Amino acid sequence: MLLNYLKITARTLWKSKLFSGLNIVGLGIGMAAVWLMALYVFDELSYDRFHRNADRIVRVVHYAQWPGGNLQLAPTSAPYATALKNDYPEIEKTVRINAEGGGVITVDDKKLELGNIFFTDKTFFDVFTFPMLYGDPATALSKPQSIVLTKTAAENLFGDARKAVGRVVEFSNHFPNTVTGVIDDVPANSHLQFSALRSLPETYTNGWENFELYTYLLLTKGSDYKALEAKLPGFYQKYIKKEMGELDYRMELQPITSIHLHSHLDYEISPNGNVTTVYVFAAVAILILIIASINYVNLYTARSLKRIREVGVRKSIGSYRLQLIGQFLTESTLMTFMAGLVSAFLMTMALPYFNQIAGKTLSAGGWLNTMLIVAGLSILIGVLSGLYPALMLASFRPVSALKGQVGNQIGSAAFKQSLVVFQFVATVALIACSAIVYQQMSYVQHKDLGFAKDQVLTFHVDSQDVRQRIDALKEQLTQSPLIESASAASNPIGNNNIGGAGMFFEQNGAMPPGTQIVEEFTVDSDYFKTLGIKVLYGRSFSEAFKSDLFGAVMINETLMKQLGWKDPIGKRVKYYIDSEKHTAEARVVGVVKDFHTYSLQHKIEPLVLGLPAPLDKDNLYVRIKPAQTTEALAYIQSVYRTFDPSATLDFHFLDENFSQQYKAEQKQGEVLLTFTILAVLIACLGLFGLAAFAAEQRTKEIGVRKVLGASVGSIVLLLSRDFLKLVLASIVIATPIAWYAMSRWLQDFAYRIDIHWWVFVLAGLLATVIALLTVSFQSVKAALMNPVKSLRSE
Repeated sequence: MLLNYLKITARTLWKSKLFSGLNIVGLGIGMAAVWLMALYVFDELSYDRFHRNADRIVRVVHYAQWPGGNLQLAPTSAPYATALKNDYPEIEKTVRINAEGGGVITVDDKKLELGNIFFTDKTFFDVFTFPMLYGDPATALSKPQSIVLTKTAAENLFGDARKAVGRVVEFSNHFPNTVTGVIDDVPANSHLQFSALRSLPETYTNGWENFELYTYLLLTKGSDYKALEAKLPGFYQKYIKKEMGELDYRMELQPITSIHLHSHLDYEISPNGNVTTVYVFAAVAILILIIASINYVNLYTARSLKRIREVGVRKSIGSYRLQLIGQFLTESTLMTFMAGLVSAFLMTMALPYFNQIAGKTLSAGGWLNTMLIVAGLSILIGVLSGLYPALMLASFRPVSALKGQVGNQIGSAAFKQSLVVFQFVATVALIACSAIVYQQMSYVQHKDLGFAKDQVLTFHVDSQDVRQRIDALKEQLTQSPLIESASAASNPIGNNNIGGAGMFFEQNGAMPPGTQIVEEFTVDSDYFKTLGIKVLYGRSFSEAFKSDLFGAVMINETLMKQLGWKDPIGKRVKYYIDSEKHTAEARVVGVVKDFHTYSLQHKIEPLVLGLPAPLDKDNLYVRIKPAQTTEALAYIQSVYRTFDPSATLDFHFLDENFSQQYKAEQKQGEVLLTFTILAVLIACLGLFGLAAFAAEQRTKEIGVRKVLGASVGSIVLLLSRDFLKLVLASIVIATPIAWYAMSRWLQDFAYRIDIHWWVFVLAGLLATVIALLTVSFQSVKAALMNPVKSLRSE
C-alpha cells in the first residue's frame, strides 16, 4: 500500500511540476530560514551556561537616584567584594574584574597586541569555569605580576602553548609578567571576552564611589539569590549611606545566565544582546514557517479541484476515508521531505554568510544531526500543513466528486483569503520593522555627539617615562602638516568606563554634607580644541595657571543644570584624593557643551573634568588630516619611537569606538533584513501560484471577455483586484503591530528616532507593488492568450 502511495505521489508531483516546484522551493526556503534562526536563538539563550556553577554565580550591580540625577551601573568599587563576603554567609567566593583594556606584549623580539586584558582576583577560576590547559588554576593568579593567556594568545607568542608557562612577558611599559597558565579560548557564548588575565593585588582598593570594578559572587549551595538580595538594604545602611549620603539606593544580584540578554546598564563589561530581539527573531522564524506552510495549504487546496474526480473514483471502488487521508498525507510528507533536503542544502550553503552577517560562529553539527532535523521537520510540517487538505479532499461524497460538483466543500473562500492576509500582515510588518531599525542605526551613526569624532585616533601610552614627556611628544607631532592637533587624557571615550566618583558641590555658599555621583575625567588644555568641544562659559584649562592642576575643574551642561547653578564660574567643588578620605577643593573655571563619552544607548551623565597629573596622561588623542591616514599613522609611529624605541602603538579611531557599541544592533538589523527578504520571497511564491491557478480556472471567462472587446488592462485588473484587496487589508492590520514592536525595541536607546507614519505607508506601498508585480505576471499572460484557445480549453 505504501509503495502504491509513493507511485501515485510521484505521478502527481510530475504532472503538476510548477505547483510542486513552488511548494518544494517555498517550503525549503522557509525551513532553511527557521533552521538558521533557531541556531541563532539557541546560541543567544546559551550564554554563560557552560560554567560548572552557573546556577550559583551572580553579579552585583546597583542603582541610585537623588534629586536631579540617577545612576544605573554594572561596575561597583573595590571594597564591595570584601564587605559582602564578610557580612553574608551565603557568599562562598567573590571575584573582582577590572576590564582595563588591551596592550602590547613583548617576548624576546616578538610583539603581540592583545585586546581585552582583565585584571582579576586569584579566585577567578574558583568562580568561573574556563578550562586550564597548562598550569594550576588554584595558584595561577595568586602571585603579583602573574598573567594567564588564552590558547590562541600563547600560540601566537610562543608557537607552542605548552612552552608558555614560566616564561616572562613584558608590556610596552617594561612591566614584566610571568605566564602562570594557559586556558582554552574563551567560548563565544560568554559575556566575559578576554585574551589574557593579570593578577589584581589582594590589597588593591579605592573609594566606595570609584566605580571601576565588576563584582561577581559564588553563592553557597542551596542559597537563593533573591533571599540574599532582600538583605542588601542593610548593606547600604552600614557602608554606602555614610559615603554617599541620603539617596534612593538599591543593589541587585544578576544571575550570570541572564546578563547577556537582560542587562542593559551603563558601562557593561561587553555589549550585550537583547531578549526582546531574541523573541522577535523566534517570532520571525515561526512566521516564515507559517507563511511557507500557508503557501502549501493554499496551493494544495487550489489544485485539489483537479483531483475531485480521482477521489470519486477511489471511493466508488471501495477506498476508505482513512486510506485517502493516508495517501494525501504521504504526498504531503514526501513533498516536505524533498523540501527538507532543499533546506539542508540551502542552510549549509548560507551558514557561512549568515555567520558573517550575524557575527556568530554557528555550526549545524554533523550529517547525522542534519538528517535527523530534516526528517523531524519533514514529518512535523508535512502532517500539520497536509492535514487540512487531506481531510478536505477525503470528505467529498462519491457522486458529487464524480460529477465534479465541488459546492462549498473545497473550503470557504474566506478561509483561504484569511491565510493570504496573514502572510502579508507578516510581510508588511517585517518590511516596516526593517526600515525603522535601519533609520535608528543611521541616526546613532550620524547624530551630533557634541564633538567632532572623524579623523581622531587614540592610543595608549604605556611608558611612564613617555607620559612624563607627553608635552614634548605632542609638540613634535604637531610640527607635521599631517597632524592638526594632539591632546592627552586619562581615558579613551566611546568604548570604556571613564570612571565615576562622589564629590561635594557648593550650594548657597556652603558645602553640603552628602556627595553627588558624577563621571570623572581628566584632560589637558588641548583636549577641547582637538575634539572640537565648545566651552560655553568661563575658560578652558591652561598650563599657564599652576593652580589649575589641582585647583580647577570644568563641568558639563548636564551637571550645571542638575545643580541649579545660574552662575557656575567660581563655585567650589570638594573631592577625595585618597582612600583615607582626605579631601581637596577646586573651583569651577568653565562649562563645556554636553558631549557623549559612551554610546547613544546611554544618556549624558553629569561630568567633572580636571587636569591630569603627568602619570595619568596615558591616552593620546590625535586629529589627523583627512585623506592622509596611512601617512599620518606612519608618522605618529616614527615620532613615538624616538621617545620609546621598542613601542608598538595600538591605534583606535573614535568613530570606530562608538560604532562598536552598536555592533550587536547593526548585526541584528542585517539579520532581520535578510529574513524579511526571505519572507517576502516566500509570500510572493505563494501569491504567484494562486494567481496562476486563478488565471487557469478563469481561462474560458477571459476568452469570452476578450471576444466581447475587453482590453488587456481590464482583464489584468479583473484578475489582480481581489489579491490587492487582501494586501490592503494586510497593511491596515500590520501597521499597529509593527508600531508596537518597534516602540518597545527603541526603548533600549536613550536617544532615538520618532516613528513616522510615512514608514508604514512606504512599507505598504512596497508590499503592494511586489504583490502587483507578482500577480500581474500571470494576469498579463492570461490576458494575452489567444481567445480561440481560451474558449477551447475544456
